[in-house]
Amino acid sequence: MSWRDDLDESPDAPKAKRDIRGAQYVRMSTEHQRYSTDNQSDAIARYAKQRGIKIVHTYSDEGKSGLRIQGRDGLKQLIDDIQSGRADFEVVLVYDISRWGRFQDADESAYYEYICKRAGISVTYCAEQFENDGSPVSTIVKGVKRAMAGEYSRELSQKVFTGQSRLIELGYRQGGPPGFGLRRMLIDEHGVTKGILERGEHKSIQTDRVTLVPGPAHEIAVVQEIFRIFVEDRKPETEIAEKLNARGILTDLGRAWTRGTVHQILINEKYIGNNVWNRSSFKLKKRRVQNDPDIWIRAKGVFEGIVDPDLFAAAFAIICARSNTLTDDEMLEALKEVFEAHGFLSGIVIDEAEAVPSSSAYRSRFGSLLRVYRLVGFKPDRDYRYIEINRRLRELHPDVVSETVAGIKASGGSVERHPRTDLLTINQEFTASLVIVRCSETDAGSLRWNIRFDMALKPDITIAVRMDRSNRRPLDYYLLPSLDMTLPRIRLAEHNGLSLDAYRFDALDPLFGMAVHVPVAEVA
Repeated sequence: MSWRDDLDESPDAPKAKRDIRGAQYVRMSTEHQRYSTDNQSDAIARYAKQRGIKIVHTYSDEGKSGLRIQGRDGLKQLIDDIQSGRADFEVVLVYDISRWGRFQDADESAYYEYICKRAGISVTYCAEQFENDGSPVSTIVKGVKRAMAGEYSRELSQKVFTGQSRLIELGYRQGGPPGFGLRRMLIDEHGVTKGILERGEHKSIQTDRVTLVPGPAHEIAVVQEIFRIFVEDRKPETEIAEKLNARGILTDLGRAWTRGTVHQILINEKYIGNNVWNRSSFKLKKRRVQNDPDIWIRAKGVFEGIVDPDLFAAAFAIICARSNTLTDDEMLEALKEVFEAHGFLSGIVIDEAEAVPSSSAYRSRFGSLLRVYRLVGFKPDRDYRYIEINRRLRELHPDVVSETVAGIKASGGSVERHPRTDLLTINQEFTASLVIVRCSETDAGSLRWNIRFDMALKPDITIAVRMDRSNRRPLDYYLLPSLDMTLPRIRLAEHNGLSLDAYRFDALDPLFGMAVHVPVAEVA
């Protein structure tokens, strides 16, 4: 008799004791509808009812990978409740082995189960065809099932990697902004172009693909000029950036040019039509690593290039020669000075520093930036990129507030800006506070935004500017009325349901519309 037959209620089935208190743990990633938390709960409920188990607590992880415990708040809370003695149940019911986790180390899966067992709480897998009773047979079967769960993820990871590599070879992009001088073209499954994707737009049909095409002629001319000045006039990146800024030319993100932004154009092969991928890896939720160029996936000539390949090669040779003329000690000494000046290091900091080889040059010479950091005495205990991101966002805030004020005035409204807090009083009718919300990435690769409301200012409306993945440009805007926001902070995902996304807008036009003065006669 299968477990499904066993779950079917029968009038002849023996009645079990009904004083057992149990908790259920359910988890769903994005694998299949049959693993939805509702389906798991239904199967667990039938199993529990037949055995006289009363579900008194539910621990849930929705949209979470089972590769590791990080990010799985439900499982971590379950383990914490058991270890602390707060658990008021005797058994934990789980749909099957894979829902407990697809840990790459089967011993890790066993370890979390052992924590429960050590506290006198058993773990039962409701949809498995063996009883988790500690017998030799169940132990062997459970070990095999754990290994199979982990192997499933490894095989899936390899299939996904192979599929993505194939798309790269066909000339399709795997995410990211196009860059100055280029645009993203949406293509359907038959290869028919559907139009240019504007900033912030994404494909909505799974079978659609995205490729790169040349952008406006004036941007292409700027890119070609950057290469010419660098190669023929032998001007450094900083001087090129100054020339572009003096002419009022902005980057594709609407910002001023820097040494780093010019350098990134000079080393990016997409400008000669090459599609390059797999520069870094984050496979199976392990540590993100920078890959050796030998294992990059490179497809040549799949885009329409906007820079002459010989000119690109000459620029790349100049960049490589700059670091080749320096010894290891000289490169490290230069980086030590940058470290002492900033107090921390990152790829962006290195690329923006004067008279210092690029971060890619350090990575190529020493194997990885982490190794370089150790050699110069920098010991990051966390990702310090957030410091630079926050600095950029603080610099961006006054500009965004000024643009908002200008938009309100252009709409015919009046606005007062508090000189210290930047609180906006619009038409003497309502107040608004503007916050720029940094984008962060979870261990599973999902995007999150934490919005903190200024409870001291008590604005009528909070204008939340969500930044994109790179934290360099606004993604969209949320107009959040204080009457509907009762918590000091909220955490947004990419999609949040109607209760929150009803306040989402692609631009601030709705706010400007609220500021329009309407004559009484017109209203009447």
